[in-house]
Amino acid sequence: MKYLKRPLCFLALATVIMPLMACSSKSTTSSLTTSQQTSSIPAATTSSQVKEWSSSPAMQIDTSKQYTATINTNVGDIEVQLFANEDPKTVNNFVFLANQGFYNGCKFFRIVKGFVIQTGDPTNTGTGGPGYQFEDEPVTRNYLTGTLAMANSGPNTNGSQFFICLGDLTTLPNSYTIFGLVTSDLDVVQSIGNTPVVANPMMGGEMSSPTQDVHINSIQISEK
Repeated sequence: MKYLKRPLCFLALATVIMPLMACSSKSTTSSLTTSQQTSSIPAATTSSQVKEWSSSPAMQIDTSKQYTATINTNVGDIEVQLFANEDPKTVNNFVFLANQGFYNGCKFFRIVKGFVIQTGDPTNTGTGGPGYQFEDEPVTRNYLTGTLAMANSGPNTNGSQFFICLGDLTTLPNSYTIFGLVTSDLDVVQSIGNTPVVANPMMGGEMSSPTQDVHINSIQISEK
């Protein structure tokens, strides 16, 4: 059984545990207060050419509207429906970071065939993030093929990393906020999922480190 475990930056072998998390680092471990969650967006700082903010973005999306994302990768485009009405904080965060160009150049640094592809870390190490964290939102859907969900390192530690399911993960616990679904170009997702991999020392030797460069060029957000 494959499932996602949140504590620590460690992934056991597939026969025991198959966790999916964002490994914590000093820039992403401290929790935010409620006031920080709703504060205005401060000026971004740059750490080693990676943008960071001191708090999560204020609500900017209109939850009565529909949002879609086109994730342009070096393998092809992936069209995604975002669940703004169901998961407004998470979609707002994703839209904000996409519009800031935060995801440009992020690699799919973790690829587990038949399980997930993971990205959203500009350091491409599994430890990076936007400099803040925000709360989980209720999971009311199943982790079906093409689902987008947030990776985390424990409750209420969402940042920028997310994963896309390569299959129906029926035994996955509902600990990872679902905020979107691939609506077309699923073949691109599966192609990324078939990228050759080797053992990943950052993930306890899990066979998930891609031998080929697969990355996000840009993400375009549409509203209607």
